[in-house]
Amino acid sequence: MVNMIIDGKEVSVDPGMTVLQACEQIGIEIPRFCYHERLSVAGNCRMCLVQMEKSPKPIASCAMPVGEGMTIHTNTPEVEAMRKSVMEFLLLNHPLDCPICDQGGECDLQDQSIAYGIDHSRYQERKRSVTDKHMGPLISTTMTRCIHCTRCVRFATEIAGVPDLGLLGRGENAEITTYLEKALNSELSGNVIDLCPVGALTSKPYAFIARPWELKSIETIDVMDAIGSNIRVDVRGAEVLRVLPILNEDINEEWISDKTRFACDALSYQRLDRPYIRKNGRLKEATWNEAFNTIAATLKKVNGPDIAALAGDLADCESMIALKMLIQNLGSENIDCRQDCARLDPTVRSSYLFNSALAGIDQTDAILLIGCNPRWEAAVLNARIRKRYLESGIPIGVIGEKSDLNYEIMHLGDDVNVLHDILAKKGRFSKILRSASRPMIIIGQGALARGDGHAILGLTRKITELYKIVDNNRGWNGFNMLHTAASRVGGLDLGFVPGPNCRDTEAILDGASQGSIKLVYLLGADEINMERLGNAFVIYQGHHGDTGANRADVILPGAAYTEKNATYVNTEGRVQRAYQAVFPPGEAKEDWRIIRALSEIIGKKLEFDSLAQVRAALVEANPNFLNVGTMSPAAWNKFGIDGEITDMTLSSHIKNFYMTDPISRASITMANCSKAFANNHFEKITNNG
Repeated sequence: MVNMIIDGKEVSVDPGMTVLQACEQIGIEIPRFCYHERLSVAGNCRMCLVQMEKSPKPIASCAMPVGEGMTIHTNTPEVEAMRKSVMEFLLLNHPLDCPICDQGGECDLQDQSIAYGIDHSRYQERKRSVTDKHMGPLISTTMTRCIHCTRCVRFATEIAGVPDLGLLGRGENAEITTYLEKALNSELSGNVIDLCPVGALTSKPYAFIARPWELKSIETIDVMDAIGSNIRVDVRGAEVLRVLPILNEDINEEWISDKTRFACDALSYQRLDRPYIRKNGRLKEATWNEAFNTIAATLKKVNGPDIAALAGDLADCESMIALKMLIQNLGSENIDCRQDCARLDPTVRSSYLFNSALAGIDQTDAILLIGCNPRWEAAVLNARIRKRYLESGIPIGVIGEKSDLNYEIMHLGDDVNVLHDILAKKGRFSKILRSASRPMIIIGQGALARGDGHAILGLTRKITELYKIVDNNRGWNGFNMLHTAASRVGGLDLGFVPGPNCRDTEAILDGASQGSIKLVYLLGADEINMERLGNAFVIYQGHHGDTGANRADVILPGAAYTEKNATYVNTEGRVQRAYQAVFPPGEAKEDWRIIRALSEIIGKKLEFDSLAQVRAALVEANPNFLNVGTMSPAAWNKFGIDGEITDMTLSSHIKNFYMTDPISRASITMANCSKAFANNHFEKITNNG
């Protein structure tokens, strides 16, 4: 420990801390603009100046490491005068446009100018004007407001791994800009909006929409991927206006992906707000009773084994347990939550979890990626891998398609033979796995959503055991499954999978196309091949008019993730709760309520009437649902099979980051991003190899 004196108080702090961190540790606020806990120290703004005894001049507390016997003063008249002078200097060229600035009301410059500035300026010359920059469809720029803190530059370079931003020029000609005036091509680019302490970088889709004091904020979770990022949803009236990140060190730190942040505009487009029934080949508006009665009449003509249900990627656990119970009451167990046909083993929980936890990436010393592209499948997780790579230079091997992950990789190949070589202790990466103390495997759905997925899963388990990637003595389990669907782990945990000798997704689609499956209930399942449903009677329950709704014979309008109190389980197996921010539009209802009402109409009444009772059913299905907010470690057992593996290449099944689910496909903003970024990104990868 380092002993020092701050404002007359003796304190002991950890070595390596800065003076600013030491002051904040004991509750002393130090103003700053350029300093950020997750970025490198720049020392640009000088707002954090303090006095240090025996120093001939003030020091920048963000850049000065603590030292034994150091004496610091943070509240003297001299420090107060320094801060006023720095604030006056920062405001020299800043325009007086707070009334029209989208940052107004939540601007660091406003707050600190009130707290530390003066009420006049001695600067009489004309203010500098800077041309606005093009940064793509997500970020609006007013660069005259920029104070050159370089937070955005450091984020793009260090966190996002896209060194497209920089500070060009010197003196009054200095400007933050994208090189060659191109868009900021990153799945995390929206985070620079949160980082900007002034109104230079703001949200383009949110421009001139609302003021912060008009908004109601609800803390919930994201379902655009399987990470379960903690978010804040800001609403006005019945409309979701923006999504912001919430700090959670275990999951998303303080970042969110652009899809999480900007796809919320789709909650107002292409919504299903009333029931529909297909008559004479066309969907017609109907009442709830008409829709339920149509379903009831059809069920009277169908035997139990001829019924099937599929849960989509955004389904919540409450709706899945309700649908599971309903289908079982109808005499069928043809249910599946794996609409991509991934060969996951629901009987062994450790086989389908990110067992090391997302925070475990910070401890690993070698990573092997199999059949996944974390940059597209989980952008926040990819940033965490990049952070670990920059900290320690860990080797990262990739088996699958070669792609730009924003860190250096060892591309081992794109076919399964590489896995056989590693199992035989051949190849350069096998030596790395043998020497690593905390090795990690991350396997994606692209490796399992194929006919030989069970065999690949079994082969990966053998590699895991051979190289001691699971070591119970040290409490380390480096076998990690990276899911892409927010509903997947929850569905597996509560058993939304076929019963013995019953049909999985592939068999359900085959049965429907052949006529043996006569009724299919789609709970937000839009990623299947609808043509394979044949002449089956299709019930679609969801919130957007996507592919499932286009094929449906009856549509039951459900609630989106911002419109219901629901439970989700992320890829780690962490149970989290989403909270209602707005009400569903029109006649749409919460999903479990729809299923409960339908069960009564068809004479198969479910025995619950409240959300608490539904959640009790979740706990009965799996006690892990009691542990909200925490991870429940899973025992390691044998899974997968020994089978023949075809010579197909491994690749991620996500080809367009911006269009992966019914919500993002309905988003105008995501459509603009897809147009601006996706094709260029594919071309870049192709040209690189």
